[in-house]
Amino acid sequence: MTLEVRPSNDEALGLYGSAGFELEGVRPGYYPETHEDALVLWSRPLAPQVRAMEAAKTGGDLVLAIETSCDETAAAVMLGGEQQLSSIVASQVDFHARFGGVVPEIASRKHTEAIVAVVTAAISEAGVSLKDLHAVAVTHGPGLVGALVVGVAYAKGLALATGLPLLGVNHLEGHVHAARLTDPKLEPPLVALLVSGGHTTLVHVPEWGRYEALGRTLDDAAGEAFDKVAKVLGLGYPGGPAISLLAETGDPAAIPFPRAMLRSGDFDFSLSGLKTAVLQYVDRERAAGCEVSLPDVAASFQQAVVDVQVAKTVRAAKEYGVRAVVLAGGVAANPALRSALASALGGEGIRLSVPPTELCTDNASMIAAAAHHHLREGRFLGLGADAVPNLRLG
Repeated sequence: MTLEVRPSNDEALGLYGSAGFELEGVRPGYYPETHEDALVLWSRPLAPQVRAMEAAKTGGDLVLAIETSCDETAAAVMLGGEQQLSSIVASQVDFHARFGGVVPEIASRKHTEAIVAVVTAAISEAGVSLKDLHAVAVTHGPGLVGALVVGVAYAKGLALATGLPLLGVNHLEGHVHAARLTDPKLEPPLVALLVSGGHTTLVHVPEWGRYEALGRTLDDAAGEAFDKVAKVLGLGYPGGPAISLLAETGDPAAIPFPRAMLRSGDFDFSLSGLKTAVLQYVDRERAAGCEVSLPDVAASFQQAVVDVQVAKTVRAAKEYGVRAVVLAGGVAANPALRSALASALGGEGIRLSVPPTELCTDNASMIAAAAHHHLREGRFLGLGADAVPNLRLG
């Protein structure tokens, strides 16, 4: 909007200034009755958004990102979507270990307790202030609804108080971008296998910002299956690292556990039946008075998971003609999965990109990296937006 105002009209100038109008020039003798000049004012109600988008296009954007989708309270400050200035993660794993898994109510309360300190520490570690930032980004789904609400509410409050634009990032999109932080040459088109405690999803990424979910788990996620099997074997929580360590001394071919949906012709997964098969095997052997080799059970279970995920990922990469695959999410830290996928893809001439362990688990750096592309394209989140626990990628 543009308007003219008399230089002597202090009340109007104050009002227009508070509404975002800025002085652009002068029109001499504009008012015919008095020959008084007119000040030409332009309204830029989207000035913070425009400033942020311009900074993103030159790689100079500073984004504060917040991640609270499950049981890690995380915040990070990122420059240009690539240079990590700070990353703070407050884990709740010790609080949930006694229950053998994440308790949503406890997760929400712990986020509430930690988020102010975590965000403050991220800003301080980055050596910036709120006025230096260009935008605030937050995970708004998918995840535990109570946990997401804490992060979204805090980010919205921060955006409202500072006038900074708000960006909403899909948690799974963040995992895809985690690989870019240590592999700057990574470019679409690519296929991503996202495996964590809450998700097992195959995604086709034709270009940054566009995502096509090819398949997902129909029941348990990979990380969830690892946790449940670990509980059966008495290994505690979290189960993934415990099973991986135990499997190192076991025989992956000792027990013929099922490879569910291996030849289904699609890219979906199912792990509930495998979990049940492990439980039944252990119960049957113990009832018969046989000694159960926990390393063999762990190795055989792990191999059954790996076989299906590797086969479907390789087939998706070949079918969509990509030359790069991303493995991300908490379960991407599993050495057997990394090794098997790297070997299978290498045989097809396809490169594999895997984030370091600290970027596989939930963090805010990956959210900031993804937010950079939202900012470049001007995809902002309104202050009326809600957390979306079942948010779909794409």
